[in-house]
Amino acid sequence: MSKKNLSKTHVILLFCVFFSLVSVSQNKIVDSLKNVLKTHQKKDTVIVNTLNYLAFYHYRNDPPKAVEYINESLELANQLKVTKFTAHTHYIKAVVYTEQANFKVATDNYEKAIQLYTSINDLNGLKKCNNALGVLYAYKGDLDQALFHYKASLKIAEQLGDNTSIDGSLYNIGNIYSDIGENKKALEYFNKALELNTKTKDSLGLLNCYNSIANVYYQQSNFPLAIKFHNKSLEIAERTKDSIGIFQSYINLGNVYRQQFLDDKALNYYNKALAIDKAQYNVRNITALKNNIAGIYSDKKQYDKAIQTFEESIALSKEIENDVNLATALNGLGFVYLESKNRTKALQVFKEAYNINYTNNYSLDLLDSYHGLSQTYLELKDYDLALANTKKLLELSKENNALKHKKIAYLIFSDIYSEKGNYQKALNNYQLFKVYSDSLFNKENIEKITQIEYEYKYKSALDSASLRESKLIKTVQTTTKDLQKSQQNYLLAIIGVLLVSLILGAIIFYQKLKDEKSKTQHAVMQQKLLRSQMTPHFIFNSLSVLQGMILNKEEKKSVKYLSKFSRLLRLTLENSRDKLVVLEQELEAVNDYLTLNNLENNQFTFSLQVDTSLDTSRYKIPPMLIQPFVENAIEHAFKQQKSDKTIDINISIKNNKLQCTIADNGIGINATLGQHNANKNSLATTITSQRLKVISKDMKMDGYVLIEDRQKYNQKGTLVTLVIPYEKI
Repeated sequence: MSKKNLSKTHVILLFCVFFSLVSVSQNKIVDSLKNVLKTHQKKDTVIVNTLNYLAFYHYRNDPPKAVEYINESLELANQLKVTKFTAHTHYIKAVVYTEQANFKVATDNYEKAIQLYTSINDLNGLKKCNNALGVLYAYKGDLDQALFHYKASLKIAEQLGDNTSIDGSLYNIGNIYSDIGENKKALEYFNKALELNTKTKDSLGLLNCYNSIANVYYQQSNFPLAIKFHNKSLEIAERTKDSIGIFQSYINLGNVYRQQFLDDKALNYYNKALAIDKAQYNVRNITALKNNIAGIYSDKKQYDKAIQTFEESIALSKEIENDVNLATALNGLGFVYLESKNRTKALQVFKEAYNINYTNNYSLDLLDSYHGLSQTYLELKDYDLALANTKKLLELSKENNALKHKKIAYLIFSDIYSEKGNYQKALNNYQLFKVYSDSLFNKENIEKITQIEYEYKYKSALDSASLRESKLIKTVQTTTKDLQKSQQNYLLAIIGVLLVSLILGAIIFYQKLKDEKSKTQHAVMQQKLLRSQMTPHFIFNSLSVLQGMILNKEEKKSVKYLSKFSRLLRLTLENSRDKLVVLEQELEAVNDYLTLNNLENNQFTFSLQVDTSLDTSRYKIPPMLIQPFVENAIEHAFKQQKSDKTIDINISIKNNKLQCTIADNGIGINATLGQHNANKNSLATTITSQRLKVISKDMKMDGYVLIEDRQKYNQKGTLVTLVIPYEKI
């Protein structure tokens, strides 16, 4: 799946707070409860309560153990025939099975609990069951039913004056509004919940609120704030040793980085999440994680792996009746089929995704379905259906303030109208596409992400260093008290070793911190460098030429020029984001660049020849290596030449070395070096030469550039020979 077809990936959330407990003391509480089971002889309601609490304490991190406790509790409760305790046991059992996405068992137990609570008019029990049913329906994707039960729970909580339950209901209602795209209402409910959680110091509640607030900002493409709040959630999860919370935070951070096209960072977080053993019981979260990993494979054009992983997620989602992740997986699979030119299967999958999203009012996933249907119909040349779906895409993106999808809609409109011969509308929509592209391309966002990540790493490292130092100092102090005077020399030796360790630790810590800062700065600089490959001079000239064509009413010529120019821009931006690109795609960009430079006045002739034995679709090379030398030839080789200007480019494979030669018949490199602006001419070639050295070392393959004056071969002009490192597909 290409970046423009990137389907929205859901940020995984915790939907409900069933109890408010202090996680730090959890181990002590569990030990105390186990002690009750050992010492309390009578099989009564005390044992039922104890087993229920033990089941609850294990339901997130050890579900099999939770099931063992709850089954024992239910058996005893049925024997005692105490309605209140039997109802509560059914409720706890439903909670355990909801977390494992076994919705049938969970629903059966909630219904039994509600019947029993109703029979004794227990409002507190009914409040909990309504809240829990909201969780279950939200997991299943039935958001209308989820909202109904959450509001019912909130009403009872307010009637009882139960602040803890009010907080949980506010949070859950906020999640539903977030899922249906009503972000303003979502933030309103989340902030109310956050205020209550802060007052009660509820760690789990704070963790959930931070995740959900981050999700709203994620949906609005406000990535710096999304990362900020996900890191706050991660800090709480790590502090309280909540393995599921850590699992979810890793996935959430991975999603934000992936949306920023930082796939390696995203994959790193996804792998961290998969490494958490206790997360395997939460099937719902695993399906969402598979969607994300499949998306990475798609981005890397590993379509077979992407299809296989999406199909695994689809099968799991259907098994647990999870429409939310099912819709996301279907959209993702559709885009993979579209990228691999299997348009028939793409259309079938997008229609299935559309039916789920439209029925359940999943507005954000519905945007992706409209996008997929529009693009597929366009490629199938069914322009009427493409136009109809694109109009729906634009309307829905405006309702949800989805900038990315607005941009996509205008680009598809431009392509449709161009194909239909309505060049004025094609141009108008392309201009709107460019406006929204510029608004999304936010340099400050990238720098802010780097800054927040660096600050978080710095804080974590500093806290860790302070903790180690405190432990070492405490060890020294304890040792000093225990040792006798006769052991002073030994003590001094220990202190010396510890001090040396502290100093070395500080040096290592400082060096690591310095390396992290250098890496983040290098990432920003590399993005700036790659984005500067297409010079402003060239862009300005191209737009000026296009303006002249439009003013002269050369419609066909201007549309042809615009098509090549937009394709070149797209290829340049796409190629600059990848470490390696397909050789065929890189040569398309070079060909378009030459054509655009030569389209207006036919200043020179050029050829781009590829050895017949070389399949350009099976080789991947670093992007933007050839274009700087082509640009030098165009700009500087023919300054003293009025006619008969030629540029010949040849690609071949010799002795397992991929070679590109660029030959012109201009004044030659020796004459160029003697001119006043020689330093200007060499800037692009110098940068490319440096890149080749780094790339060669990284890929462990020869790569270099050789620039010669053709005078040595009794010819005129300059010959550039590029030996390019490559990977074979």
